[in-house]
Amino acid sequence: MWFNKNMKFGISTFITDEGIAPGPLAKAIEEHGFDSLFVAEHTHIPLSRKTPYPGGGELPQKYYRTLDPFIALTAATAATERLLVGTGVALMIERDPIITAKEVASLDLISGGRMLFGIGVGWNREEMENHGTDPRTRGKLMNERIRAMIEIWTKDEAEFHGKFVDFDPIAAWPKPLQKPYPPIYVGGGKRAFDRIAEFGDAWLANGLPPEKLETMLPELRETAGRDVPVTVFGASSKPEHLEAYAQLGVERVLLSLPTAPEDETLSHLDKLAEAAG
Repeated sequence: MWFNKNMKFGISTFITDEGIAPGPLAKAIEEHGFDSLFVAEHTHIPLSRKTPYPGGGELPQKYYRTLDPFIALTAATAATERLLVGTGVALMIERDPIITAKEVASLDLISGGRMLFGIGVGWNREEMENHGTDPRTRGKLMNERIRAMIEIWTKDEAEFHGKFVDFDPIAAWPKPLQKPYPPIYVGGGKRAFDRIAEFGDAWLANGLPPEKLETMLPELRETAGRDVPVTVFGASSKPEHLEAYAQLGVERVLLSLPTAPEDETLSHLDKLAEAAG
Protein backbone atom coordinates (compact mmCIF):
# COMPACT_ATOMS: atom_id res chain seq x y z
CA MET A 1 0.00 0.00 0.00
CA TRP A 2 1.26 3.45 -0.95
CA PHE A 3 2.51 5.57 1.92
CA ASN A 4 4.09 9.00 2.24
CA LYS A 5 5.21 10.17 5.66
CA ASN A 6 5.53 13.83 4.66
CA MET A 7 2.09 14.54 3.24
CA LYS A 8 -0.69 14.94 5.79
CA PHE A 9 -4.14 13.43 5.47
CA GLY A 10 -7.40 14.95 6.62
CA ILE A 11 -11.10 14.61 5.95
CA SER A 12 -13.47 17.00 4.19
CA THR A 13 -17.20 16.53 4.54
CA PHE A 14 -20.66 18.03 4.98
CA ILE A 15 -22.06 17.63 8.49
CA THR A 16 -25.86 17.52 8.41
CA ASP A 17 -28.81 16.55 10.57
CA GLU A 18 -29.14 13.33 8.57
CA GLY A 19 -25.58 12.03 8.98
CA ILE A 20 -23.26 11.08 11.79
CA ALA A 21 -23.07 13.64 14.61
CA PRO A 22 -19.96 15.85 14.74
CA GLY A 23 -18.62 14.49 18.04
CA PRO A 24 -18.57 10.80 17.08
CA LEU A 25 -17.38 11.75 13.60
CA ALA A 26 -14.41 13.73 14.88
CA LYS A 27 -13.47 11.04 17.39
CA ALA A 28 -13.50 8.39 14.66
CA ILE A 29 -11.45 10.58 12.32
CA GLU A 30 -8.80 11.10 15.00
CA GLU A 31 -8.76 7.40 15.88
CA HIS A 32 -8.22 6.55 12.20
CA GLY A 33 -5.05 8.65 12.20
CA PHE A 34 -6.20 11.65 10.17
CA ASP A 35 -4.84 15.03 11.26
CA SER A 36 -7.79 17.30 10.44
CA LEU A 37 -11.49 17.72 9.73
CA PHE A 38 -12.76 20.43 7.38
CA VAL A 39 -16.50 21.07 7.10
CA ALA A 40 -18.57 22.94 4.53
CA GLU A 41 -20.94 25.85 5.11
CA HIS A 42 -24.21 26.94 3.56
CA THR A 43 -26.61 29.06 5.60
CA HIS A 44 -29.48 28.04 3.31
CA ILE A 45 -30.22 27.06 -0.28
CA PRO A 46 -32.57 29.35 -2.27
CA LEU A 47 -35.34 27.29 -3.83
CA SER A 48 -35.18 29.25 -7.07
CA ARG A 49 -32.04 27.23 -7.97
CA LYS A 50 -31.08 29.73 -10.69
CA THR A 51 -27.36 29.32 -10.07
CA PRO A 52 -26.25 25.98 -11.54
CA TYR A 53 -24.47 23.52 -9.29
CA PRO A 54 -20.74 23.61 -10.18
CA GLY A 55 -20.60 19.83 -10.00
CA GLY A 56 -23.33 19.50 -12.62
CA GLY A 57 -26.78 17.99 -12.32
CA GLU A 58 -29.04 18.33 -9.31
CA LEU A 59 -27.73 19.87 -6.10
CA PRO A 60 -27.06 17.06 -3.58
CA GLN A 61 -29.30 16.88 -0.52
CA LYS A 62 -26.40 17.55 1.85
CA TYR A 63 -26.19 21.18 0.70
CA TYR A 64 -29.65 21.87 2.07
CA ARG A 65 -28.98 20.50 5.55
CA THR A 66 -25.52 21.63 6.72
CA LEU A 67 -25.01 22.39 10.40
CA ASP A 68 -23.43 25.68 11.40
CA PRO A 69 -19.71 24.97 11.03
CA PHE A 70 -18.56 26.67 14.23
CA ILE A 71 -21.09 24.84 16.40
CA ALA A 72 -20.27 21.53 14.69
CA LEU A 73 -16.52 22.08 15.05
CA THR A 74 -16.91 23.00 18.72
CA ALA A 75 -18.53 19.60 19.28
CA ALA A 76 -15.69 18.04 17.27
CA THR A 77 -12.98 19.59 19.45
CA ALA A 78 -14.76 18.51 22.63
CA ALA A 79 -14.60 14.89 21.46
CA THR A 80 -10.93 14.95 20.42
CA GLU A 81 -7.48 15.85 21.72
CA ARG A 82 -5.29 16.48 18.67
CA LEU A 83 -7.56 16.82 15.65
CA LEU A 84 -7.27 20.10 13.76
CA VAL A 85 -10.64 21.61 12.85
CA GLY A 86 -11.23 23.78 9.82
CA THR A 87 -13.94 25.56 7.89
CA GLY A 88 -14.00 24.35 4.33
CA VAL A 89 -15.01 27.00 3.60
CA ALA A 90 -16.57 29.74 5.71
CA LEU A 91 -18.54 31.95 3.33
CA MET A 92 -17.36 35.36 4.45
CA ILE A 93 -19.54 37.07 1.86
CA GLU A 94 -22.46 35.97 4.05
CA ARG A 95 -20.95 36.71 7.45
CA ASP A 96 -20.62 39.69 9.76
CA PRO A 97 -16.87 40.19 10.36
CA ILE A 98 -17.15 41.24 14.02
CA ILE A 99 -19.26 38.22 14.96
CA THR A 100 -17.13 35.85 12.89
CA ALA A 101 -13.93 37.20 14.42
CA LYS A 102 -15.32 36.32 17.84
CA GLU A 103 -16.44 32.85 16.68
CA VAL A 104 -13.04 32.02 15.20
CA ALA A 105 -11.16 33.31 18.26
CA SER A 106 -13.51 31.49 20.64
CA LEU A 107 -13.16 28.19 18.80
CA ASP A 108 -9.39 28.57 18.64
CA LEU A 109 -9.27 29.23 22.38
CA ILE A 110 -11.64 26.40 23.35
CA SER A 111 -9.86 23.91 21.09
CA GLY A 112 -6.43 24.72 22.47
CA GLY A 113 -5.22 26.31 19.24
CA ARG A 114 -6.52 23.74 16.75
CA MET A 115 -8.51 26.04 14.45
CA LEU A 116 -7.76 26.38 10.71
CA PHE A 117 -9.78 29.17 9.11
CA GLY A 118 -10.75 28.22 5.56
CA ILE A 119 -12.50 31.00 3.63
CA GLY A 120 -14.13 31.38 0.21
CA VAL A 121 -16.33 33.67 -1.87
CA GLY A 122 -18.98 31.05 -2.64
CA TRP A 123 -20.76 30.15 -5.88
CA ASN A 124 -24.52 30.42 -5.18
CA ARG A 125 -25.50 33.92 -6.26
CA GLU A 126 -29.03 33.85 -4.84
CA GLU A 127 -27.70 32.62 -1.50
CA MET A 128 -25.30 35.54 -1.14
CA GLU A 129 -27.89 38.02 -2.43
CA ASN A 130 -30.19 36.97 0.43
CA HIS A 131 -27.44 38.18 2.77
CA GLY A 132 -27.32 41.56 1.03
CA THR A 133 -24.19 40.77 -0.99
CA ASP A 134 -23.76 41.88 -4.59
CA PRO A 135 -22.17 38.91 -6.38
CA ARG A 136 -20.22 41.30 -8.61
CA THR A 137 -18.26 42.72 -5.67
CA ARG A 138 -18.13 39.68 -3.39
CA GLY A 139 -14.35 39.31 -3.65
CA LYS A 140 -13.70 42.89 -2.56
CA LEU A 141 -16.25 42.51 0.22
CA MET A 142 -14.59 39.36 1.56
CA ASN A 143 -11.15 40.95 1.43
CA GLU A 144 -12.29 43.86 3.57
CA ARG A 145 -14.02 41.58 6.05
CA ILE A 146 -10.87 39.48 6.50
CA ARG A 147 -8.70 42.57 6.90
CA ALA A 148 -11.13 43.87 9.52
CA MET A 149 -11.04 40.54 11.37
CA ILE A 150 -7.25 40.60 11.44
CA GLU A 151 -7.42 44.04 13.06
CA ILE A 152 -9.82 42.70 15.68
CA TRP A 153 -7.62 39.67 16.41
CA THR A 154 -4.40 41.62 16.70
CA LYS A 155 -5.38 44.98 18.24
CA ASP A 156 -6.76 45.83 21.67
CA GLU A 157 -8.40 48.87 20.11
CA ALA A 158 -9.36 47.78 16.63
CA GLU A 159 -10.90 49.99 13.97
CA PHE A 160 -11.49 49.67 10.27
CA HIS A 161 -12.66 52.07 7.60
CA GLY A 162 -13.37 50.65 4.17
CA LYS A 163 -16.01 50.73 1.47
CA PHE A 164 -17.86 47.66 2.78
CA VAL A 165 -16.74 47.47 6.41
CA ASP A 166 -16.57 50.50 8.65
CA PHE A 167 -16.30 50.81 12.42
CA ASP A 168 -14.62 53.13 14.93
CA PRO A 169 -12.35 51.71 17.68
CA ILE A 170 -13.80 48.66 19.41
CA ALA A 171 -12.72 46.24 22.13
CA ALA A 172 -13.31 42.58 21.31
CA TRP A 173 -12.10 39.52 23.18
CA PRO A 174 -11.14 36.72 23.33
CA LYS A 175 -8.13 36.96 21.09
CA PRO A 176 -7.12 33.77 19.26
CA LEU A 177 -4.79 31.40 21.09
CA GLN A 178 -2.66 30.98 17.96
CA LYS A 179 -0.57 34.05 17.25
CA PRO A 180 -1.09 36.31 15.53
CA TYR A 181 -4.29 34.43 14.56
CA PRO A 182 -5.35 31.02 13.19
CA PRO A 183 -3.90 30.12 9.79
CA ILE A 184 -6.05 31.43 6.94
CA TYR A 185 -6.64 28.86 4.21
CA VAL A 186 -7.86 30.64 1.10
CA GLY A 187 -10.15 28.71 -1.22
CA GLY A 188 -10.70 29.42 -4.89
CA GLY A 189 -8.86 29.31 -8.20
CA LYS A 190 -6.47 31.75 -9.85
CA ARG A 191 -8.60 34.73 -8.82
CA ALA A 192 -7.74 33.89 -5.21
CA PHE A 193 -3.97 34.13 -5.73
CA ASP A 194 -3.77 37.87 -4.95
CA ARG A 195 -5.78 37.20 -1.79
CA ILE A 196 -3.36 34.45 -0.82
CA ALA A 197 -0.44 36.79 -1.45
CA GLU A 198 -1.91 39.39 0.91
CA PHE A 199 -3.11 37.38 3.90
CA GLY A 200 -3.28 33.67 3.05
CA ASP A 201 -1.25 31.13 4.99
CA ALA A 202 -2.20 28.32 2.57
CA TRP A 203 -4.15 27.63 -0.59
CA LEU A 204 -7.23 25.43 -0.16
CA ALA A 205 -7.50 23.98 -3.66
CA ASN A 206 -10.96 22.53 -4.17
CA GLY A 207 -10.93 19.12 -5.84
CA LEU A 208 -8.14 19.87 -8.31
CA PRO A 209 -6.61 16.78 -9.92
CA PRO A 210 -2.79 16.60 -9.78
CA GLU A 211 -2.30 17.50 -13.44
CA LYS A 212 -4.39 20.67 -13.12
CA LEU A 213 -2.74 21.60 -9.84
CA GLU A 214 0.70 21.25 -11.40
CA THR A 215 -0.09 23.84 -14.08
CA MET A 216 -1.31 26.38 -11.48
CA LEU A 217 1.46 26.15 -8.87
CA PRO A 218 4.06 28.26 -10.73
CA GLU A 219 1.60 31.16 -11.07
CA LEU A 220 0.63 30.88 -7.40
CA ARG A 221 4.26 31.10 -6.30
CA GLU A 222 4.97 33.98 -8.66
CA THR A 223 1.94 35.93 -7.47
CA ALA A 224 2.57 35.28 -3.78
CA GLY A 225 6.33 35.76 -4.02
CA ARG A 226 6.85 32.71 -1.83
CA ASP A 227 6.26 28.99 -1.59
CA VAL A 228 2.63 28.62 -0.46
CA PRO A 229 1.52 25.44 1.37
CA VAL A 230 -1.27 23.64 -0.48
CA THR A 231 -4.15 21.64 0.97
CA VAL A 232 -6.35 19.85 -1.59
CA PHE A 233 -9.99 19.79 -0.52
CA GLY A 234 -12.05 16.79 -1.65
CA ALA A 235 -9.00 14.99 -2.99
CA SER A 236 -9.10 11.68 -4.80
CA SER A 237 -8.06 8.67 -2.72
CA LYS A 238 -6.63 6.76 -5.70
CA PRO A 239 -3.03 5.70 -4.96
CA GLU A 240 -1.71 7.17 -8.21
CA HIS A 241 -3.31 10.52 -7.43
CA LEU A 242 -1.97 10.56 -3.88
CA GLU A 243 1.50 9.79 -5.19
CA ALA A 244 1.21 12.63 -7.70
CA TYR A 245 0.08 15.07 -5.01
CA ALA A 246 3.06 14.07 -2.89
CA GLN A 247 5.44 14.57 -5.81
CA LEU A 248 4.04 18.09 -6.24
CA GLY A 249 4.85 18.88 -2.61
CA VAL A 250 1.24 19.13 -1.44
CA GLU A 251 1.19 19.63 2.33
CA ARG A 252 -2.17 17.95 2.97
CA VAL A 253 -4.91 16.13 1.12
CA LEU A 254 -8.45 16.17 2.47
CA LEU A 255 -10.16 12.97 1.42
CA SER A 256 -13.85 13.37 0.71
CA LEU A 257 -16.14 11.59 3.17
CA PRO A 258 -19.76 11.10 2.07
CA THR A 259 -22.47 12.30 4.44
CA ALA A 260 -24.09 9.18 5.88
CA PRO A 261 -25.35 7.56 9.11
CA GLU A 262 -22.77 6.49 11.68
CA ASP A 263 -22.25 2.83 10.69
CA GLU A 264 -21.86 3.65 7.02
CA THR A 265 -19.54 6.55 7.81
CA LEU A 266 -17.24 4.41 9.97
CA SER A 267 -17.03 1.80 7.24
CA HIS A 268 -16.07 4.43 4.70
CA LEU A 269 -13.47 5.88 7.06
CA ASP A 270 -11.85 2.44 7.24
CA LYS A 271 -11.43 2.50 3.46
CA LEU A 272 -10.05 6.04 3.40
CA ALA A 273 -7.58 5.22 6.18
CA GLU A 274 -6.36 2.25 4.18
CA ALA A 275 -5.91 4.46 1.12
CA ALA A 276 -3.92 6.96 3.19
CA GLY A 277 -1.49 4.25 4.21
